[in-house]
Amino acid sequence: MIIKLLVDGGDMKPGPAIGQKLGPLGINIGQVIQQVNSSTKDFKGLKVPVELNISKDKKFSVKVLSPPTAELLKKELGLEKASGEAKKLKAGNASIEQIISVAKIKHPNMLAKDFKSAVKNVVGSCVSAGILVENKEAKEIEREIESGKYDKEIKAMKTETDVEKKKQLEKFFAQVLEKQQELLKKEEEERAAEEAKKAEAVVEKPKETAETVEAGAEKPELKSQIKPAKQEKQ
Repeated sequence: MIIKLLVDGGDMKPGPAIGQKLGPLGINIGQVIQQVNSSTKDFKGLKVPVELNISKDKKFSVKVLSPPTAELLKKELGLEKASGEAKKLKAGNASIEQIISVAKIKHPNMLAKDFKSAVKNVVGSCVSAGILVENKEAKEIEREIESGKYDKEIKAMKTETDVEKKKQLEKFFAQVLEKQQELLKKEEEERAAEEAKKAEAVVEKPKETAETVEAGAEKPELKSQIKPAKQEKQ
């Protein structure tokens, strides 16, 4: 029997949901938790899918499936979240080595024909997550991978980024963040100005209406005070 679970990497805890799934099977839940945590310790802070293969004699084995690519990218880059507006706002700047590191984890669970294709798939996830790669848009890196620019790193499965290169990537992204902050500030000022304009229009409108009503009310009063001239008898 196979039981599928979604657990916190390295931090699975006993609870009602776990008890309902595993209790009736007669296996030692404490041992399951211990083995799952040991198997998922490299994914701390991430939700990790795991499968428990339980035999008739109550023995079990744990199979760890890789977390979603976006989750792995966030962990690799130390991001709290991906960009909510990927085209306008960037969340991070990855090196090709960091992309390769994620691809190594994901490749066994991918349908990619080879490791190079797996790397391209990870770069594809960077597009929707708003993550730059090597200071460039992810789509541009996809084309460069296809052309063979990073064949050396991919073939060697290089996962360590040089210190100097990492500094350059961080410096470039700091400039990107600065420009984004300026853009957001400008948009916020424009929104505030527009809201102020709308508020001003709402205040002025009742005033104009009141003046119109007042002016209209004067006319009947004046009309009632004017008496028609009497016709002289001939």
